[in-house]
Amino acid sequence: MPCSLRAILLRDLILGVLGISAFLIHLGSDLWAVTQYVLSGRYLWAALVLSLLGVASVALQVFSWVWLRADPADLHSSQLSARCLALLHLLQLGYLYRCMQGLQQGLSVWQQEAPSPFDLAYADFLSLDISMLRLFETFLEKTPQLTLVLAIVLQSGQAEYYQWVGICTSFMGISWALLDYHRALRTCLPSKPVLGLGSSVIYFLWNLLLLWPRVLAVALFSALFPHYVALHFVGLWLVLLFWVWCQGTNFMPDPRSEWLYRATVATILYFSWFNVAEGHTRGRATIHLVFLLSDSVLMVVTWVTQSAWLPSGIPLQMLLPVGGTSFLLGLVLRLVYYRWLHPSYPWEPDQVDGTTTFRSLEYYQLPQNRRMDHLAQNFFSKARDEAALPWPGEVNGVL
Repeated sequence: MPCSLRAILLRDLILGVLGISAFLIHLGSDLWAVTQYVLSGRYLWAALVLSLLGVASVALQVFSWVWLRADPADLHSSQLSARCLALLHLLQLGYLYRCMQGLQQGLSVWQQEAPSPFDLAYADFLSLDISMLRLFETFLEKTPQLTLVLAIVLQSGQAEYYQWVGICTSFMGISWALLDYHRALRTCLPSKPVLGLGSSVIYFLWNLLLLWPRVLAVALFSALFPHYVALHFVGLWLVLLFWVWCQGTNFMPDPRSEWLYRATVATILYFSWFNVAEGHTRGRATIHLVFLLSDSVLMVVTWVTQSAWLPSGIPLQMLLPVGGTSFLLGLVLRLVYYRWLHPSYPWEPDQVDGTTTFRSLEYYQLPQNRRMDHLAQNFFSKARDEAALPWPGEVNGVL
């Protein structure tokens, strides 16, 4: 095995271990916070934290199970029986099983002197599913959890040590998910130049800098008007769900699970941008940005007209400049990324004497994760490759 390939596989293994560790540390911090809330008599806060954990966990298990059932039966030949897998998902352990399976496959490939193309492709297949599940878990649990903890801290005027742990682990998990998702999308387009460290850093920063003001805005609204934040979320979520439906998503294998995907995407769009359809990406991204900005400005106007102080006595004037500066800096970095660093090259099929050259049949027989391929083609909107075209008789990229 070439030294460069071995180094890449080792890096992916280390990142996988760190990803599982971050997930478990954050889960432990959430359970710690629940215990402290119960002991201090704050049962509502404990119930909210547990509700976010439960909803996110159930959604992850459903996604994982549906994907496993949709994959070809002989693709995961080394995994457990269907009954054992069903039991693991019922016990809310399906996501952890996926992570461990990905680590096992990655370790097996790294230990081989000359890994087969199938083993390498299968390792990528598993890691892409894990990246997608990690992103869903981030916006279904970590981001709402961070918003809740910030609202509690702003309302009470003090942060306990376990709350600081929760805030730090949430930021760590969000950062990790954004970087990992970016890497996963790029993996789906191997024909394009590899993105450098600078491109990944800029992508991570603009996402985080635009996400932070949104989280702060919702947290402040929750601290000042705790009885209306649920109504606000449901109202915007329904609008975003309708918008996702209008784009005609086709990500899941059946119509019923597709609605779960749309509901999850609507939750992501409540906090951040997520492209789900092909064509006119810039226009949809601009509409979404203006929509979220208008909503955040309306919340700011509501704070200022109702009260200039939080219940804890903290003046809002201390927090508003921080959020505004973060948003403007994030917007500038986003423009820089899409102007100079985003690999949206025009599609030019490989040609020999004017005839399109197709890859060998062996290439198409390798596992290809069409779920992530589809999102990558949407994200890199102009980057088209003949490998993205399905062949007759294909199921999720496997003939």
